[in-house]
Amino acid sequence: MDLSDFDYNLPRELIAQEPLPERGASRLMVLDGKKILHRMFSDLPDYLRNGDVLVLNDSRVIPARIFGKRETGGKVELLILNADGEKAEALVRAKPLKAGETVKISDGKCCVEKRIAGSRYALSFAVKGSISGYLDKFGEMPTPPYIKKRLDKQDRYQTVFACKPGSVAAPTAGLHFTDSMLSRLKEMGVTVAFVTLHIGPATFQPVREKEVEGHRMEPEYFQVPEETARAINGRKGRLVAVGTTVVKTLESAAGEGGRPAPKEGWSDLFIYPGHLFRSRPDMMLTNFHLPRSTLIMLISALVGQERLLAAYAEAVKERYRFYSFGDSMLCLN
Repeated sequence: MDLSDFDYNLPRELIAQEPLPERGASRLMVLDGKKILHRMFSDLPDYLRNGDVLVLNDSRVIPARIFGKRETGGKVELLILNADGEKAEALVRAKPLKAGETVKISDGKCCVEKRIAGSRYALSFAVKGSISGYLDKFGEMPTPPYIKKRLDKQDRYQTVFACKPGSVAAPTAGLHFTDSMLSRLKEMGVTVAFVTLHIGPATFQPVREKEVEGHRMEPEYFQVPEETARAINGRKGRLVAVGTTVVKTLESAAGEGGRPAPKEGWSDLFIYPGHLFRSRPDMMLTNFHLPRSTLIMLISALVGQERLLAAYAEAVKERYRFYSFGDSMLCLN
C-alpha cells in the first residue's frame, strides 16, 4: 500500500490556528453510509441513545515543551519524553547537538548524553526537584508545529476530563466535549467510560516508508480499567469510540471474542487498511487529520479509504476547520 494513497490537498487557511471561543461550538460532519451530513457538535446527542457506551481517553497533556540556549547562544526547543529521575529523552528542534554539550534552561541546565536517533536525544538534568515538577513550573503545552499562534489559555489543549498526566499531544477528538454535554448524555442513559493512552511521538511522527506496511510505531502506554471493560462487554447499546487513541487502546486490549479485557501495558499497534478488527466500534468520533499520517490510515481502516478521502474533499469544499483545533467527524459504521 503506497503512502501517496493517503494524501489529499488542503489549503493552509483551513488549518485551525486556535480553538473556537466556545468549547463544543465546532461543526460536525456525519458519515452515514453513502450520505455526508453537515451538523454541529451540539447535535451529537441526536445520534446516541440509552444503552450506548461512549469511551473517552482521560490522558492529560503534560507541559513538556521547554526552551534553552546553547553555549554558543543558539536557541534550542526541547520536547521532553520518558523522564526518569534526573534523566529524560527529548525531541530537539535545533541544529544537531553534541554529546557532552550543555544547554541552559530556565533556573537550571541539561547535558546531552548521546544522540539516540534523528532529533531524539538522551539528556541529564540539573534542576530543583523532579523533572515533572520543573515542567509544571516552566514548561509549555506542546502544541503541534503547524499551529503558529501561541496558545493563550493552556487548558484549551486539554480535555475537560483529563486526569492522568502523560501525553505530549492532546487526544483531540475529546477537546469538543463540555461538562454540560457529558451530563446531558448521561441523563439520556449513555454510559461514559474512560481508557488511558499516553500519546507519545508514535502518534504524530511522519511515515517515511514509501510502502505503508514498512512503518513501525513506537510503543505507547495504555490502560483499560476493569469498570470500563465491564461497561463495554455488558452494554445493551452501541460502542462509541472518541478518537483514534481509544480505538487503538480497545484493539490492544481485545481478548477472546474481541471483548476488551482489563489490561495495561505498552502498545505498538499500527492500524491501517486491511487490519482485521477484534474490537470494532459501532461509531467513531474523530477530527480531520494530516495527510499521510498514521491517524488517517487508522480511520481508513474503519470506514474505507475512498469513503474517507471523499469526505475530506467535501470538508475542504465546505470550509471545515482542520487538525487539532478543527471541526469533528462522526463515522457511523
